[in-house]
Amino acid sequence: MKRIGRMWGLAALSAFLWMADASAQLTLVKDGKAVSRIVLSEKNDINHQAADLLQDFVQRISGASLPIVEGKAKAGDVVIGGKSAEAGEDGFTICTEQNQLRITSGGDKGSIYGVVTLLEKYMGVSYYAYKAYTLTPSKTITLPEIHLSETPAFRYRQSFSYGCDDPIYKMWFRLEEPDEVFIDNMWVHTFDRLMPSDVYGKEHPEYYSYINGEHRPGNHSQWCLTNPDVYNFVVQKLDSIFKANPDKKLISVSQNDGNNTFCTCENCRKVYEEEGSPAGAYIRFMNKLAERFPDKEISTLAYLFTMHPPKKVKPLPNVNIMLCDIDCKREVPLTDNASGREFVEALEGWSAISDNIFVWDYGINFDNMVSCFPNFHVLQKNIQLFKKNHATMHFAQVNGTKGTDFSEMRAYMIGKLMWDPYQNADSLMRSFMNGYYGAAAPYLYQYQKIMQGGLLASGIDLWIYDSPVSHKNGMLNDRLCKTYDELFDQAEAAVASDTTLLNRVQLSRLSLIYSELEIARTKTNQDVAKVRQQLDYFRQQCRKFGIKSLNERNNAPVDYCDLYEKRFLPQAEKSKALGSKVIWLQKPGERYQQMAETALTDGLFGGTTFVESWVGWEGVDGSFILDLGEEKEFSTVEADFLHQLGQWILLPEKVTYSISADNQTYQPFGSFSFAEDRDPQVKFVGGKVTSDKPVKACYIKVEVDAIGMCPTWHYGVGHPAWFFMDEVTVL
Repeated sequence: MKRIGRMWGLAALSAFLWMADASAQLTLVKDGKAVSRIVLSEKNDINHQAADLLQDFVQRISGASLPIVEGKAKAGDVVIGGKSAEAGEDGFTICTEQNQLRITSGGDKGSIYGVVTLLEKYMGVSYYAYKAYTLTPSKTITLPEIHLSETPAFRYRQSFSYGCDDPIYKMWFRLEEPDEVFIDNMWVHTFDRLMPSDVYGKEHPEYYSYINGEHRPGNHSQWCLTNPDVYNFVVQKLDSIFKANPDKKLISVSQNDGNNTFCTCENCRKVYEEEGSPAGAYIRFMNKLAERFPDKEISTLAYLFTMHPPKKVKPLPNVNIMLCDIDCKREVPLTDNASGREFVEALEGWSAISDNIFVWDYGINFDNMVSCFPNFHVLQKNIQLFKKNHATMHFAQVNGTKGTDFSEMRAYMIGKLMWDPYQNADSLMRSFMNGYYGAAAPYLYQYQKIMQGGLLASGIDLWIYDSPVSHKNGMLNDRLCKTYDELFDQAEAAVASDTTLLNRVQLSRLSLIYSELEIARTKTNQDVAKVRQQLDYFRQQCRKFGIKSLNERNNAPVDYCDLYEKRFLPQAEKSKALGSKVIWLQKPGERYQQMAETALTDGLFGGTTFVESWVGWEGVDGSFILDLGEEKEFSTVEADFLHQLGQWILLPEKVTYSISADNQTYQPFGSFSFAEDRDPQVKFVGGKVTSDKPVKACYIKVEVDAIGMCPTWHYGVGHPAWFFMDEVTVL
């Protein structure tokens, strides 16, 4: 949405940029009339897009339209096209010479990015988010003498941001999409696309990973890379793909999503032992493909079990290493905590053997995208680290859907830093806030800095599968949240008369409101009326701003709000199991045993993130007895289970209840069988059994039959599946 004349220091900027003075070299528009032309020295789509962009913004600034022509340039023209001798891929040179302005390209989209830089640095246009920009109208546009050449730090720059739905935004932040570069959009997790297990798995199980005693074809199984028939099959498949797509050279041949699903047959194990990493087998295989197709570039993942480089084999120059830091914590730069240092070790190892590295970085909480995630202070240092270690391509996965925590500012800063990691990051933050939030900026800047301090002082990790609840005694404690709310109140008051700015502030506030709601559900002494009011406001604002999802699994805000009322707010009828003692028959995983003593009977239900409140068992059955303390009458028993496929948390096969008066003799109460569910959305599923008439008992035995191994369609094929359980409700 266009907003005119709200940048701080605007008068000084306008005077600097557009007042004709002795150093001015070229006038494009004078008194509202075009006195220059845009000349295309080479006719191609990129140059046309660059010319259209320049023409568009000159008209927005001055009301005059510069004609776009082809042919010989005259004095006073802007010439687009030609090869820059100074710039690399996507780079450009802007130069005034012989009373002309020339924009030449270092390759690919360089001429577009040259126009963007001309508009931004010399004509006072600033772009911030989806269709959100500032400019100063002027009937005269005069440019100073310019000689500027730039080449981006990374030849490929990608960021998940809803802003990319705006074509100008995508050009402005110099972003690319996989389908522009990767053949047939094959850019990650392509094993099952190249050799689908549901097509070839039954006839050729030996093509797929040998895991726990057998070959296990599946959507997320890997290949047996030492099987020569697999190589021959893939060569034939790639050959046909390359012939059908002669205009592109980069393709991903990369492992399916999922951890520890690599092949452990005898031949593959020998390679791992020789190379010190499963990555050894993968690089050997990719090198063979790279030799077979020397004019193509083969990209492959260094992800989870292949993160660490091999000891002996080196990737060929046309093998691209797509290195991922998925398991790292985000409260400090990657160099400053244990998980980050492990990744840095891997990065430095790859850097020692390859100059062709694609870093895939993760910058948001995927389980709770609409929650506070103050990682702005680590962005620049991490991107500088990637550049230092030979990364030539970079994808910052920030899942920037509308409503994600300060999505617009995170995407703005990352876009700028991927082009030039050595800009001042704090200045970028201030520039964004001043231009995007106007008079609310000082309060939101203070909000970010206080939360950053709260995070660092707490010593609590920040990671991509986090929960706001993890920070309720740290950066989201009651005193800090009170301060945050006061700052947002002040920010809203500062822009109350400007609907556009007020909406931007309120949109950014959603992450704080969501975090407070998540924390409120964990408190037994919550102010129910206040929570209801906040929940209603959150529902209203999500509807107003069109927020579609709260997490990576596409759980909708309206469903969250409806479920919150039923699941987390106090209900009229209280469970008769509240405070009951748990007697273990088959204990949960060790890390969950301490919380399990109270979590199953405290009256508080777990949320979408398994790290808080939930009690987990891995690959085994679970069983325990609830001691109600005295004989009680009831007719319903229900155990609460979590369904979260992305974390290998699947529903069990069955839960069975039996009852006793003396903990010696038990009578059946009933059982509940769970249907298989392949839906990626996070769900809470109750194993509920109701008797025809009330019964009396002092003890309730709960026995859960696990599914054991992850099925063939799941990320963890061939490995133990978790089931997670929370409250047992007795009514």
